[in-house]
Amino acid sequence: MLTRVFAILSAAALAVPMALAPAAPALAQDGGPLRITITDGVIEPLPFALPSFFDGGGAGQYASDITQVVAEDLTGTGLFRRIGSESFISTPSGFGGQVSYADWRAINAQALITGSVAVNGNQLTVSFRLYDVFAGGELGEGLQFSGTTDGWRRMGHKVADAVYSRITGEGGYFDSRVVFVAESGPKDDRARRIGIMDYDGANVQYLTDSSSLVLAPRFSPTGDRVLYTSYAGGTAGVRMLNVAAPAGQAVPTAPGEMAFTPRFSQNGSQVIYSVASGGNTDLYRTDLATGSHSQLTNAPSIETSPSFSPDGSQIVFESDRSGQQQLYIMSASGGEARRISFGDGRYGSPVWSPRGDLIAFTKQNAGRFHIGVMRTDGSEERLLTSSFLDESPTWAPNGRVLMFTRETQGAQGGPSLYSVDVSGRNLQRVPTDGFASDASWGPLQQ
Repeated sequence: MLTRVFAILSAAALAVPMALAPAAPALAQDGGPLRITITDGVIEPLPFALPSFFDGGGAGQYASDITQVVAEDLTGTGLFRRIGSESFISTPSGFGGQVSYADWRAINAQALITGSVAVNGNQLTVSFRLYDVFAGGELGEGLQFSGTTDGWRRMGHKVADAVYSRITGEGGYFDSRVVFVAESGPKDDRARRIGIMDYDGANVQYLTDSSSLVLAPRFSPTGDRVLYTSYAGGTAGVRMLNVAAPAGQAVPTAPGEMAFTPRFSQNGSQVIYSVASGGNTDLYRTDLATGSHSQLTNAPSIETSPSFSPDGSQIVFESDRSGQQQLYIMSASGGEARRISFGDGRYGSPVWSPRGDLIAFTKQNAGRFHIGVMRTDGSEERLLTSSFLDESPTWAPNGRVLMFTRETQGAQGGPSLYSVDVSGRNLQRVPTDGFASDASWGPLQQ
């Protein structure tokens, strides 16, 4: 079975090897349970065949373009390898037609994806099937997605998400968007505006202009709103905009000299942020419906970069109360905090995984910056990256990939967005037109 063959790959690449997570169970040849323990090693991507989708009527270029999106999504994970069409012995005669499994086995294709695209006016319909070549049958039922021709890339992402989920057992993340800070101009006078794009850098739009400094945009749990820090009034304040009608409005925050690093609660009804006043910085929470404020910390130190746990019961944040930046967790209603970072160096910008099992962070140590992950009790810390300056991690919706900012040195240097698998594999740059920083990965689109 394709799922059994892929179990070894998914255990290594998706179950977070080297003690971050237990190895995934797989089925042995006799059908009994088998637990695979992965320590290290090179992961061989799963080979799949993806003939160009059929034209189901009026599709034209859309059929090949959508096929290419599916291929790029899957191969971009580092878990899949597309077999070139020059190796094909045969191809299906039509969508849903008979599959010659022996021909696909002969070229070592473990999965076969076929599809069809039909266009009627501005309406586009994509159908696809996924076949387990070695088992000789279809893996799940065929699916169909519909949308407009303007959203043809989304249809490709949806197909790729479905294929990815069926083979790995993980949730997909391709049909998602990212908000970020787009930067332009000389290094000592950068113009910054908030942009939004598909997870792969396509379809960029701008939600603010560059008339004032903007920082740290953060998606709402439903992906329809964005919080950010704005210097529109001369000092840092929290603002919010609606993605569909991006006219930013001030969020009423607790009194203080500055308010910054905002983030939504897990249900989007509250905002948590930092307030600086009199040389001290504490965490506050504001109810968006009532405007009422709650002070969560009260210490002679700097508390900032708060992030809710997925169930909303706890908050992770950074604080220098120990003498340097470290990570702490406390109840979402405030109270005593416990420190969870104890390694060498300074820790910051923590963000809770959507799965609730890990916390990503930035670490500075010995002149290098790293993106890392640890358990919520601070155990099993692992550094995934290392460079002159890596910072501001954000999680993919499925909790398996991180995006972050990497800055290059020199007068011509600047920030770019990168992604990395939570195992530390598959580091790659996210294509953007110009400099980009401070990303926030939104949920899967509806």
